[in-house]
Amino acid sequence: MRRPTIVQFNLSPTLGGAEVYTAFFSRALATRGWSTRLVVNGAAPFWDDLDFGGVPRVLVDTPAALLAPGDIAVVHAPLPVATLAALDRHFLVGVAHQAVYDGTRPAYYDRADLLLAVSAHVAATLQRYGLHRVHPTPLYGVADLQRGPSAGAPVAGRLFDVDAHKPRDRVVAGWYWLRATLAGPRRFTRRPGLTLGVVSRLASVKQFPVLFAILAPILARYPDVNLEIFGSAVGYKSLVATRSALAPIASRVRFWGHQRNAASAYRAIDYLLTGLPEREALGLNVLESCAAGTPVIAVAAPPFSETMHNGVTGYLYVDPRHDAGADFERVLEGILAGTLKPDFASVPAHLAGFSFARFAERLDGVARDLTTRAELALGTA
Repeated sequence: MRRPTIVQFNLSPTLGGAEVYTAFFSRALATRGWSTRLVVNGAAPFWDDLDFGGVPRVLVDTPAALLAPGDIAVVHAPLPVATLAALDRHFLVGVAHQAVYDGTRPAYYDRADLLLAVSAHVAATLQRYGLHRVHPTPLYGVADLQRGPSAGAPVAGRLFDVDAHKPRDRVVAGWYWLRATLAGPRRFTRRPGLTLGVVSRLASVKQFPVLFAILAPILARYPDVNLEIFGSAVGYKSLVATRSALAPIASRVRFWGHQRNAASAYRAIDYLLTGLPEREALGLNVLESCAAGTPVIAVAAPPFSETMHNGVTGYLYVDPRHDAGADFERVLEGILAGTLKPDFASVPAHLAGFSFARFAERLDGVARDLTTRAELALGTA
């Protein structure tokens, strides 16, 4: 079989799950013998923190980024209209890193000859909104913790991503920067009691304000439970909304902002809390947390029910919008009483399904299928 070059595009200016995914996607292709390179936004500062296994990265305006006839284009993030249009003469594959929940989606979802869903949940949402050119194999993902500098205890970072078009964001960010500079580095120290944690960007798809509006009054009844939040908010407004929802337990919540070393954040907590499920695509942080040895508490719905093993990697609970958080409280009480203890001995067997080797194997099979489909579509078979 002829192996075309797979040219990937991710012009995102900010680091998120899709960017971490792009790195191990690239590395997996390379380890299975596929020629690939990645076109990136030259202004994005985070790519050097990720392991690409030697896969070359080129800037968006570099002539070498242009595809040769027969190459396959793989898009991981929204592209400018002109760039997307220029890819029409090639076989265009879109990696669906986002679930579709209100009909809106990146333009490349509609332009792609084929979509690769990162979970069965994402595939179902694509089909629900009329996007039927979906590959039948969910890609899932791996726990990629080898990124960023090695570090011990987490250190407070940027609390929110600044929107340069909003004067308030710039002013507040300047104030936070000045205060942090004068005070010096703020390092994590563990507090007595049970430590729950969020390790995620505070983005709208996570719906943390909605979740915590229900859970915070429950947590308020348990004074020995603390909450640590690692990850920057997508704009100051998201930070304010999350803080407001957590007002009932404000004294037991700390915000640590952006973390370059995710592993240290996972290991600083007893249990990871996820956001609400329906807008989530995969939840790489679930896999990462389990790989770091920290169990997870998540809503019992896809995609979390696809990547978690209840009672082994943590606990699933009924969506709190359905029972006002009663099942969450049941899980919390069981953990505090010691009657609920994850079966850590069974975790490696579960995580084997999400290993890098298994991901590379799945992706290799998908890439072979893409090659056949591209040859048929372009008339080069």
